[in-house]
Amino acid sequence: MAHSASTERQQHYAVPAPMPWPIMGAGALFLMALGAIFVFNGRAGGWVSIAAGLMLLLYMMVRWFGDVIRESEGGKYGAWEDLSFRWGMSWFIFSEVMFFGAFFGALWWVRQYSVPDLATIESNALMWPGFTPHWPSAGPGFMEQFSPMGAWGIPAINTLLLLSSGVTVTIAHWALKENRRGQLILFMALTILLGVTFLTCQAYEYAHAYSELNLKLSTGAYGSTFFMLTGFHGFHVTCGAIMLTVILFRCIAGHFTPDHHFGFEGVAWYWHFVDVVWLGLFIFVYWL
Repeated sequence: MAHSASTERQQHYAVPAPMPWPIMGAGALFLMALGAIFVFNGRAGGWVSIAAGLMLLLYMMVRWFGDVIRESEGGKYGAWEDLSFRWGMSWFIFSEVMFFGAFFGALWWVRQYSVPDLATIESNALMWPGFTPHWPSAGPGFMEQFSPMGAWGIPAINTLLLLSSGVTVTIAHWALKENRRGQLILFMALTILLGVTFLTCQAYEYAHAYSELNLKLSTGAYGSTFFMLTGFHGFHVTCGAIMLTVILFRCIAGHFTPDHHFGFEGVAWYWHFVDVVWLGLFIFVYWL
């Protein structure tokens, strides 16, 4: 009897076929990370490696998304698959929380311990006379002057953009639950537009930092933590915008029903996570 129940469970649970997409995605991220290391250290071929990794990543996303969409629309996913997807997305977002937690922890440690210690320990004072424990600081030994990024210019605008995008994607979700396709498509498009506008403003902010504030990734403790936190967040916004675009096209094609739409929900969860991380960035990186 137990064997019969086990067989029945296996028959209606979709088991993915072997696929190359996970290892291809890992390879793409490796190429991008390797290229970034080359760029940071002034080595040749860095941008080529980053471009190759990005192209491979986009190819992987298109093919993997396509497989999942065909399986979903083919009726292979039921309640059990939906539950496993929810757990999988939950753990993925948790891993992303830990990822950003490490960077926020590094920022906190530098501000609360490293910079004050470098300025107050007697032996360090002899090595770097005149260094004071203020923040923002590049740290001792950096002679170039720089200006920190203010909170109430573009960062405040970007905060408004992302918070607004959280509202629009929530309205789109309500519209999907009530099967109002026109409103769903409109607010999904608005969410993507707000995300792209955010990225455009961030690109302008980076250009302004390099050209007018002399604030660079090489600007010691402040520059490295600023660009690593905001840059990785921008990368996540880019991935989220790509996923939202895929969901928009699926909505236009008539996919999803009011009671079966985890593809939409998973991307919405991710987008809300991106919003929350940005609030932390705005407060602890720009404001305080």
